[in-house]
Amino acid sequence: MRMKPAPRHAARTALLTRRSSLGALALLLKAPTSLAAGSEASIVAVRVWPAADYTRVTIESDRPLVARHFTVNAPERLVIDIDGLTLNPDLRELIGKVKADDPYIGGVRVGQNTPTVVRIVLDLKQPAAPQVFTLAPIAAYKHRLVLDLHPVVEADPLVALVQEQDKAPAAARRAEAAASAVNDALEDLILKIERPAAPSAKPLPPAPAPAASAPAAPASAAPRPPAPPAGKPPAVDSLIVIALDPGHGGEDPGAVGPSGLKEKDVVLAVGLKLRERLQTNPNIRVLMTRDADFFVPLQDRVRKARRVQADLFVSIHADAFFTPQARGASVFVLSDGAASSAAARWMANRENAADMVGGVNVGAATKDANVLRALLDMSTTAQIKDSLKLGGEVLSQIGKIGKLHKVKVEQAGFAVLKAPDIPSILVETAFISNPEEEKKLRDPAYQDQLVDALASGIAKYFAKNPPMVRKRSTSL
Repeated sequence: MRMKPAPRHAARTALLTRRSSLGALALLLKAPTSLAAGSEASIVAVRVWPAADYTRVTIESDRPLVARHFTVNAPERLVIDIDGLTLNPDLRELIGKVKADDPYIGGVRVGQNTPTVVRIVLDLKQPAAPQVFTLAPIAAYKHRLVLDLHPVVEADPLVALVQEQDKAPAAARRAEAAASAVNDALEDLILKIERPAAPSAKPLPPAPAPAASAPAAPASAAPRPPAPPAGKPPAVDSLIVIALDPGHGGEDPGAVGPSGLKEKDVVLAVGLKLRERLQTNPNIRVLMTRDADFFVPLQDRVRKARRVQADLFVSIHADAFFTPQARGASVFVLSDGAASSAAARWMANRENAADMVGGVNVGAATKDANVLRALLDMSTTAQIKDSLKLGGEVLSQIGKIGKLHKVKVEQAGFAVLKAPDIPSILVETAFISNPEEEKKLRDPAYQDQLVDALASGIAKYFAKNPPMVRKRSTSL
């Protein structure tokens, strides 16, 4: 005989079943809301990198951001809508990070356009060609949304180089012209007698004042060219153009020393001092691939040098290694095959990774990929031979002020040295990862010694290998 369940027990079972079903339904209804809340990205940092070349805005987050953008005219504005965000103090920081002297951004407005979309409006000082792209996590960075504001029409770098003459104070130009007038006639006569110049060769740069620890160069090694008349810049074809390339910059700090000194900062300081030294010769102009703290892709560094048909390309870096014991300076040139050593290959791979850290717009750079491969193919034996000569002179001078890591010029596949028609070297000034060498690199006096050595090496190279006149053209 079957027994019937007690009524009270049956009622309790039914109640529990209904509660369980309602609970499950509630969880299902709440799931989309919970997932949506959990999927919202958090802003890690907001950075602005202003420069005459272009201004970059970077929004770093813990998750990928999806953005749309469009431009508005009269007045010029760039509007960016970012999905999956709510307005927060980190984004509002962007307003205060734009400085009054930014060449492109006049102001910033940030607001909640819809419940899940943040709108950023950049008020522009001039028409711009914006590039908006994302970067995957790498090195110390998480996901990055990058806003690059480029000029619609790129400035002619040759015009800028020629006009450098006009930036010098008028009094300094008059004093230089007066001093030149006294010496030029006698110097010209001596030069014609002792060193008749080839018809197509440019005048040679003077040897700079050597460092205290370096012996003076022979007077005949690098004669001083005649200065142009006061107020009149030299013809563009007669200029000696030297491209200086301070490595890294902006989003890419390069190597960082034990006390926090960044490679990008010290090499920029050395590069600016070297430009000032070289341009004491009125027939020399220096192109800086960057003259402030912003990132320049490797291919753009090469392109800038080629646009002005530079006579030399010198990339300046500060080395780093896993252990603090490594020390000394090195000079590298391009290799047309295997690297000269495993260390040189490792160094080239490290430097070539700068684009990934600094942040290259892959979409815009794809069209230049074939060009980069062609540049390597075009890099002739003659270019590498001239680069080895330049590297040897510079390495010799650096060896007079400090320890060398390698006593011979090394070779490897550095992307930044792939200008096929320009002698190019990469100088690792010291190991910033070594505490003693980091301290020296921070010292302005040691930076001056480095400048002396680099300038002396360049002058000695030109004394033995006079640059030929190039058919340059500008819109002047």
